[in-house]
Amino acid sequence: MESLLTYTLTGVFTGAAYAIAASGLVLTYSTTRVFNVAHGAFGMLLAFVFWDFSTRQGLPPGIALLLVLFVVAPLVGLLVQRFLARGLGEAPVGVGIVVTVGLLVSLIGVAQQIWPPDEIRQVPQFFQGHGVHVFGTFVTAHQLMTIALSGVVAGLLFLLLNRTRIGAAMRASVDNPDLLRLYGGRPDTVAALAWAIGVSLAALGGILLAPTIGLNYYDLTLLVINAYAAAMLGRLKSLPMAFAGAMGLGVTQAYLVGYLPSSSAFGGLRAVVPTLFLFIVIVLMPQAPLRIGQVKGLKAAPVPTAVRSTAAGGALIVGVAALAMVLGEADLLLLGTAITYAIVMLSLVLLTGYGGHVSLAQFTFAGVGALAYAKLDSPTLLGVVLAALVAAAVGALVALPVLRLTGLYLALSTLAFAQLMDKLVFQSEFGFGFNGSLDATRMSLLGVRISDTGAYATLMSLFFVLTAVGVLALRRGTIGRLLIAMRDSQAACGTLGLNMRWFRVGLFALSAGISGMAGALFAGLRGTFGAADFQFFASLLLLLIAVVCGVTSVTGAAMGGVLLMYLPVAQSANPAVAGLAFVVVGGGAVVLGRDPNGLANRLFTLGRRLEPYVAARVPALLAPGLSRVRPGSDRQGVTDDVAVAG
Repeated sequence: MESLLTYTLTGVFTGAAYAIAASGLVLTYSTTRVFNVAHGAFGMLLAFVFWDFSTRQGLPPGIALLLVLFVVAPLVGLLVQRFLARGLGEAPVGVGIVVTVGLLVSLIGVAQQIWPPDEIRQVPQFFQGHGVHVFGTFVTAHQLMTIALSGVVAGLLFLLLNRTRIGAAMRASVDNPDLLRLYGGRPDTVAALAWAIGVSLAALGGILLAPTIGLNYYDLTLLVINAYAAAMLGRLKSLPMAFAGAMGLGVTQAYLVGYLPSSSAFGGLRAVVPTLFLFIVIVLMPQAPLRIGQVKGLKAAPVPTAVRSTAAGGALIVGVAALAMVLGEADLLLLGTAITYAIVMLSLVLLTGYGGHVSLAQFTFAGVGALAYAKLDSPTLLGVVLAALVAAAVGALVALPVLRLTGLYLALSTLAFAQLMDKLVFQSEFGFGFNGSLDATRMSLLGVRISDTGAYATLMSLFFVLTAVGVLALRRGTIGRLLIAMRDSQAACGTLGLNMRWFRVGLFALSAGISGMAGALFAGLRGTFGAADFQFFASLLLLLIAVVCGVTSVTGAAMGGVLLMYLPVAQSANPAVAGLAFVVVGGGAVVLGRDPNGLANRLFTLGRRLEPYVAARVPALLAPGLSRVRPGSDRQGVTDDVAVAG
């Protein structure tokens, strides 16, 4: 009985901290319609600020807490709303997800740069050593303070939203900001206040949890998944339901930690209770209403003709083959890795760039393909195809439970899936085994084993080119036009009688299959690979770099593959500025989030400006068939592509 009480009190404490974080998330979304994926990252960063004030600067903990909650955090929230999040609620959902994921990565980079990981830091509990005994169980003053603060926060937010003019303005702002403005209200001021309070609550949750889980960049950031799960129970609108969900989640997690044996086959279940809860809540969500008024024109990236894309692909293969003859083994492995990442980004071009759906699990699908390739032990072209089919089937299974949902809920379901796969499959004996790695043999083609790394990298470039040509052919055809229509306005598609549900499942399956094929090729390239190669965080970086380089074009995928490969190389070569790499990538995604054509479109623009100059001087080098652009493309001034929609 005593142990039951101990676990219950522990669960109530963690649930109270989750409730504080979830309250800030609900407040931000219910008043600005922006789902802040970076909510946990704000809590992490400000927990580091609190440690700096209280430990490094020597301020009393109470003074440091007040400074963080009522000065630093509100100022951060105001700046984010003013310069980064203004108007984000009216943008397509996918844009909001990309921008806030960019904030998440940037904040991790800022924390790493200011507080390098080579120092051990510990946040002490408030009122260390004090507490009370409850039926033989010692409850610390820190735990009591957390539980009390969660109740105070819930009560004050309820009064703010339902009993004050500011709360009425907040609710009116999300429903109809233009009407609020006509009545003398200030929607931007209301949104800034919501962000200030939301970031402060994220800081409070992070500071209260830091003594328990430690000052860790990723643990504190990803702990917000627990807040996601609690907030989702109230459909991101109900504070009481979010509070109840957080408490129930904390207690359930504590019971499993206490009573589930660590040696059990379900031992990994303890770590994924919040993620499993999130996935179940999303699956049980009622049908998402179609949002209207989301068609926002954007100048399109050009879609090349079949001749032009094939010629460019041939030139790429020749270029890779030439590099393969001069690069060393280590550089060839990096080249093959870049091609792998580029193929995975092609799956995002299809899913996000053309279809408008955001996935936070593309590296997980690549891991499924690599795992299937190693387990099948068939190092042939057939083995690669089978691995891709397994990944495609898994992608379809992920989309099936949320067949009714779109946008935010669909993206969060992939987030939950990535976490579940990482903890329950990749880190299990069935997955990558106890040592966390598997061996794979490079594929043979027409009975010839391709053991040379340069030749294998060239073969991988052939797979990239064939996949790219296929994706572009699909974009030029009827299916491509359906994808663009679905992305531009699902409400319009519904009005025309188009049922896009099963089409969406097929799109997810095809995208996951492309990622799975990349994973199988990567397994053969490396020979020995492990779960660390397919971590959840890598999928976030993949999405951001795809957006920065251009998620609507094959050129952007190729550029993104090279950049993603080079990122860890640059960090290891310059550890003193390793955090800046995350800041640059995340900041780039924040800036370019509203323009998914990215840097590739800048290159297209430059190329169009230089083409007449080059054609006038070297006309013999430009075949007429290669200098034409498909009629109706962006070069003709037609803007048939729009921003990433959700």
